[in-house]
Amino acid sequence: MRRKGEPVAVRRALVVVLDSVGVGATEDAPPEDRGANTLSHVAQATGLRLPYLTGLGLAHIAGVEGLGPAPLRPSAAYGRMRPASPGKDTLSGHWELFGLILDEPIRTYPGGFPPEVIAAFELAIGREVLGNVAASGTEIIQRLGGDHLRTGKPIVYTSADSVFQIAAHEGVVPVATLYDWCRSARSILMGDFTVGRVIARPFAGPVGSFYRTKNRKDFGLAPPGRTVLDSLVEAGLPVVGIGKIHDIFTGRGLTASCGTGSNAEGLAAIGDALSRIGGGLLLANLVDFDMLFGHRNDPAGYAEALREADCGLAALAASRQPGDLWLFAADHGCDPTHPGTDHTREYVPVLALGLGEGDLGTRNTFADVGATVADWLGVTWLGPGESLV
Repeated sequence: MRRKGEPVAVRRALVVVLDSVGVGATEDAPPEDRGANTLSHVAQATGLRLPYLTGLGLAHIAGVEGLGPAPLRPSAAYGRMRPASPGKDTLSGHWELFGLILDEPIRTYPGGFPPEVIAAFELAIGREVLGNVAASGTEIIQRLGGDHLRTGKPIVYTSADSVFQIAAHEGVVPVATLYDWCRSARSILMGDFTVGRVIARPFAGPVGSFYRTKNRKDFGLAPPGRTVLDSLVEAGLPVVGIGKIHDIFTGRGLTASCGTGSNAEGLAAIGDALSRIGGGLLLANLVDFDMLFGHRNDPAGYAEALREADCGLAALAASRQPGDLWLFAADHGCDPTHPGTDHTREYVPVLALGLGEGDLGTRNTFADVGATVADWLGVTWLGPGESLV
């Protein structure tokens, strides 16, 4: 008989984070997020159908509407999770999924960054900056991109999230140089001026037709406490991050990682990992919904990305082994039909394939995902969260 805390090497867990696929504003959502419901509003606006995820139980989750007829008997366990951490940020959402709940939101800068921060950054890179405002990334490069081409000054901007974003044309600032600038900003934006992520936002193209390239890179804040990932690695289990997981956890709690430039690449990487890895955790983030469509108020694009992901996940189902646990969840909302372009504080779905069928109800924290993974893999976790097992 397995002793409590003893790893079960033959078991695997796959967790796929469907970035920003929220299922309804929480009771404590700020006024600007009330009425948001990312998945339902996208479905209602586009006629979206997701056969695979709906078959698992997605349409049975409280707050989900517009996906068409729900199966009488879903093939997985389903429910929704309430965020326990304050805010609605990528970092706090992912950290909470794996057992790290913040007491305070990571600081944001809706009015731009203080003069002392900008002065320190300009000194570090040897040139002035443009912008220093909260803005949509696609809008600000069209507005200030011409000035950037003429002067070589990088464009600095933020959003409702805790981010310091640096945009530069790849023909003016080499990507490697932009990454070095981000490292300088990361060292400055600590302590009293901490931000969650410094993000390199390279772009290309001529004036009037600028577009962001796939060379985005996040320089995240290290998790300020232990996560389930730390416990898994300490127990000797493989933990593979796919997509921007390495950036979100700054590589901590991972034994291997694979960056991706799109959902399609992420799904391919999941399939490759499933074919090679016999135990441990595969943790993937599919970011296109949020990055390409949620922040751009594009429900049609959001719906198409969801359709493609649904097909891709259905195709991967043949790779699932009898001892596998598959969990699908999200980290926050980003309703493309809602006013504004920022994240929305929402419940997120949880679908569990491998735990039988039935309604999991409303969970009190995203951390139930991490607690479930630890339980499934036989690793002791004494932090937040209640195992679904």
